This record gives sequence, structure tokens and C-alpha cells, in this order.
Amino acid sequence: MANKTIHAVVEGRVQGVYFRDSTRQEARRLGLCGWVRNLRDGSVEALIVGESDKVDQMVTWLHRGSQMSVVSKVKTTEHSGNEVFSEFTIRY
Repeated sequence: MANKTIHAVVEGRVQGVYFRDSTRQEARRLGLCGWVRNLRDGSVEALIVGESDKVDQMVTWLHRGSQMSVVSKVKTTEHSGNEVFSEFTIRY
């Protein structure tokens, strides 16, 4: 299976609702690598790396988000960076 890298920005009520931690848990469950972080404008940004079908599952999950979040928009772009990650982390 080919690897895929996606850059995502998630808008809505996604800060202060365990969105980053829930994202990390879901990414690790799917065997993905990369990172997630809050942005100053109230959105959340993520870089997700892994098997194409698992990355697609993660993007679907981002549209739902954590239990307390309210996702209004998810913008994704394929990323062609050369970064190598060994796990999925929260960046501060």
C-alpha cells in the first residue's frame, strides 16, 4: 500500500475540547505518524502520514472530531514533503 501525506486545517469549536489529544489517539490507533497543533486563529492543524486508506479514514474522522468538538470545516491538501516521523505527536 502506498503512503500518503495530508496537511489538514480543521475549523469550528476545536480548541479546549480535547481535539488534539483525540486526534493523536485516533491517528495512533490507525498506525499513522505526524503531528497536530492549535493555531492562533482557533483552528487546528495536522500533518498526517501513513498508508493511503488509513490517512483517508483519519480525514473522515477529522470531519467528526472529538466528542465535545463541533467541526465546521476541514481543508486538506496533499503534501509532498520529505519529513519522516516515527509517531504521531501533539506540537505546542
